[in-house]
Amino acid sequence: MHPTAAESLHLIHRLLSLLLLSCLTVKSFIGRWQALHSKLTILKTSLSEISDSTHWSQNPLLQDLLPNLLSTLHNTKLLSDQCHDPSSYSGGKLLLQSNLNMVSASLSSLQHDIDLLLKSGLLSQSNAIVLSQPCPGSGKDELGFFIRDLFTRLQIGGIEFKKKALDSLLLLLNEDDKASVLVAKEGDVGYLVHLLDPTNHYSVREQAAIVVSLLATSSDSSRTSVFEEGGLGPLLRLLETGLSGLKEKAAMAVEAITADPENAWAISAYGGVPVLIEACRSGSPVTQTHSAGAMKNVAAVEDIRTALGEEGAVAVLLQVLVSGTAAAQEKAANCIWILASSGEDFRVSIIQDGGLQSLLQLLQESSSSDTLEHVLRAIYALSASPSTATTLSSSASFILQLAELIKHGNVILQQSSATLLANLSITDTNKRAIAGCMGALVKMVESTKPVGLQEVAAQALVSLLTVRSNRKDLVREEKNVLRLVQMLDPKNELVCKKFPVSVISAIVAGGSHGCRKKLIAAGAYPHLQKLSEMDIAGAKKALQRLAGNRLKKIFSRTWRE
Repeated sequence: MHPTAAESLHLIHRLLSLLLLSCLTVKSFIGRWQALHSKLTILKTSLSEISDSTHWSQNPLLQDLLPNLLSTLHNTKLLSDQCHDPSSYSGGKLLLQSNLNMVSASLSSLQHDIDLLLKSGLLSQSNAIVLSQPCPGSGKDELGFFIRDLFTRLQIGGIEFKKKALDSLLLLLNEDDKASVLVAKEGDVGYLVHLLDPTNHYSVREQAAIVVSLLATSSDSSRTSVFEEGGLGPLLRLLETGLSGLKEKAAMAVEAITADPENAWAISAYGGVPVLIEACRSGSPVTQTHSAGAMKNVAAVEDIRTALGEEGAVAVLLQVLVSGTAAAQEKAANCIWILASSGEDFRVSIIQDGGLQSLLQLLQESSSSDTLEHVLRAIYALSASPSTATTLSSSASFILQLAELIKHGNVILQQSSATLLANLSITDTNKRAIAGCMGALVKMVESTKPVGLQEVAAQALVSLLTVRSNRKDLVREEKNVLRLVQMLDPKNELVCKKFPVSVISAIVAGGSHGCRKKLIAAGAYPHLQKLSEMDIAGAKKALQRLAGNRLKKIFSRTWRE
């Protein structure tokens, strides 16, 4: 029959008293016994503190801890007897010395566990024997106590205690979005990171990986805690060598941690660049998606960006563009855009690996606005290459796609598409083919957000209006003319005047009497006169083109009167 907790503690106190006296009179390894005497003295103080705790005997962790301590003290007493009478021991000094080192280490470990238990405050709680899962909406004090109990069980208990504690921790994090902040504050995230080590039992390691992943993806404070406790290195090792499920959790956590620019640099310190590339190349769809996301995060760091190029990231990312999940394609396209924008070497590499064709294909196939946004930006970055710009300018299908996005896309897609139109040398045939998007461009010229939209919309319009038939098509729609004239009004402060002025100037550049007539009828002339007096760029030239030589004097006299 096993002794009760009270009986075990009584026996421990008796053994401690004997050992504390014995340590002072040994004849062998006197220095080691002096060190053991110090440890035993501290242990006795801690045990007295346990005895003074109101509900210590109810705590289940002591059911394992006290018997282990009692066994260690028995071994220590046996060694003490042998050191008092060395002649009675035939095992040799080296073995005796080794045994002393072992009990010393065991006592240190047990003291650490006792300190944890005392620090947690669990021994003073009447419900410490079985803690129920806190209900949603529980107070911080109750949650904090529950979390401290879980982490104490994690660090002191055996495998079953650890697994149950991790189960409870997972349940808490899944049920309460805000729990991660309290876990980072009240728990020991560093110990969770330690559980990711391959030396731990697989089931414990797997649960710990899920917990760490949740903490890394749940809140800024818990993510910071995971990083500061050294979690990135073990997570990368899991991503490199773990089983599929562990790799997925590790990839999620690494992506979340590297989303903070101040953390992204550490990928290089842990040798993580080739790990991310390989995970993106050969991982499951989930692993691939989050690895691509992490690569996108770290590509902003110049040194890591260089390493990505050297390790062959471009080819892997382009393959994801073709065969990855929709989420993976979006993140890969974002990363390609960052790389293409960073320098000529990356642009050359992307183009040589067929990147332009892959991007154009994805532009046709994707239904995700975010993906299309990154694809357009990547294509724009590649268009800095003259050969790429020529290819894009002559692609009727690409130009038509841009026009469709200007007409039907969100404002970001409209801006990106207009930017490309404004910067490409499009043939007159293609300009005529996309005349239908000019009305949308006019609306964009009067839009105040995002910054730069008015300018690129005006530039794209001016480019399309070099074709005579497009000028006639634009003014044929009365609402287009009215919008442009309203934008010219000096009282309209929402639009920078040089943009509608440039469009008006382009409309009347060909000398079409019909275009001038419609603009004048809508009231463009007095607005341009006023803008000319205000020295708005291009206003005088637009006014001269609008009036024409024959009409100029007539209108000048009319408006003066």
